[in-house]
Amino acid sequence: MFHKQPQHTAIISDLHLTEAEPPHPKYKLWKKYKTAEFFFDNVFESFLAHIVEKSGGEPVELILNGDIFDFDSVTAYPKTPPYRVSELEKTRGLYPQEEKSRYKMKKIIADHQLWFAALKDFVDKGNTAVFIIGNHDLELHFESVQELIRQELGYENDINEQVRFCEWFYISGKDTLVEHGNQYDPYCVCQNPMYPFVRKWHRKEVRIPFGNLATRYLINVMGYFNPHSEQNFIMSGFEYLRFFFKYMARSQPFIIWTWFWGSILILTQTFVDRFLNPVMDPMTVELRAEEIAHKAKTTPGVVRQLNSLRVSPATSAPWKLVRELWLDRAFIILIALVLMFSAYEFIDDFFPMSPLWLLLPALFFLPPFIFYAKSVGSEVGEFKEPQEPVIMMSALAAQVSRVVYGHTHIKRHEIIGGVEHLNSGTWSPAFLNVECTEAIDQKTYVWIEPCEEKDRAGRRALLLSYES
Repeated sequence: MFHKQPQHTAIISDLHLTEAEPPHPKYKLWKKYKTAEFFFDNVFESFLAHIVEKSGGEPVELILNGDIFDFDSVTAYPKTPPYRVSELEKTRGLYPQEEKSRYKMKKIIADHQLWFAALKDFVDKGNTAVFIIGNHDLELHFESVQELIRQELGYENDINEQVRFCEWFYISGKDTLVEHGNQYDPYCVCQNPMYPFVRKWHRKEVRIPFGNLATRYLINVMGYFNPHSEQNFIMSGFEYLRFFFKYMARSQPFIIWTWFWGSILILTQTFVDRFLNPVMDPMTVELRAEEIAHKAKTTPGVVRQLNSLRVSPATSAPWKLVRELWLDRAFIILIALVLMFSAYEFIDDFFPMSPLWLLLPALFFLPPFIFYAKSVGSEVGEFKEPQEPVIMMSALAAQVSRVVYGHTHIKRHEIIGGVEHLNSGTWSPAFLNVECTEAIDQKTYVWIEPCEEKDRAGRRALLLSYES
């Protein structure tokens, strides 16, 4: 028996559920944002009860719009693994390979039993759960990982499709396009959402974008930077210096090497992955479009059109990645030091001189370097604002009047070119400070309901906050 399309829809995104970080024996602020203290599973349970009550007992369609799970932040690994685990994986997290992604999903499920139990109870009452894959849960593309979630919810063979997984978008009620939104961010775009897998050293992996590699290779080993709040890791040189002496001098005195090595890893893997061919069968492209369309409740033509709107990965402009990682400044300093010492040794061979003379060229070098460093800003923030042409084109392609995104963690409700645009914000443990005492506005959601006004037809959307 198939359920009719629910008229009430709740959309949440960016929960970033991950493993519970055990308290550090020496440094109590180490990844404090990731400890079980800030899990909101009980709030999610009461939220589900709230939206069921809000619908007046009518079925509710819950859309979990991307980054619900954060595979990139899971650093645990099995003690006796049935597969090879490299030294790099032991500190940065397991590679996005199927058996390793299954392990990470099991770890998340084990640490969030209440969350899954609440969702199971919600679905058992006749409601619907739709998972849309975001950039931090790209490993949901593995069907066996999806199957773990279905099993936990008790819907392994769900002919009613009450639990469904969509590649990157979903059409709700024929009036609303729901996308995570990372497809319009060059730093986080899934290069080919129809075929997200690549073959690397005879193993099938999910291709991970630059922004996610930054979480894996930098944030995961820099325990005082909160990945859910950009103010925690995008700073000026002076702010980094102050941050280092306040929080990291004792626990990570060699943080510069950690940053440099991690940045080289990110840059290398980003470019290697960029040119790997996707795992695909050219003869089944149309079948793949039909499969995605069926899940998203649309047509193959809409799938192809929305796929064509995605931006090119940031690797198309390599210098931008170098600057985002601060490697340009590192290379400039390195080159300047080499030149200064070479000049000093050359002159010293003819005219013996004190090494203190090196201070003179350093003084001349410092002002233009500071000027350059201050002139270079991060461009990541540009994609926190909605791309107005994309909003209008995606609405036109999907033949809807409303578009809902996540990804940016910034709640929004506005009209752009005749298209209603909303962003559901975030539920993630985002804080302005390392002590996790200054929380950023959280737990907002989009609520779509039948319009009861006589002069309006269809459904209306509201951007709401939930407080248990």
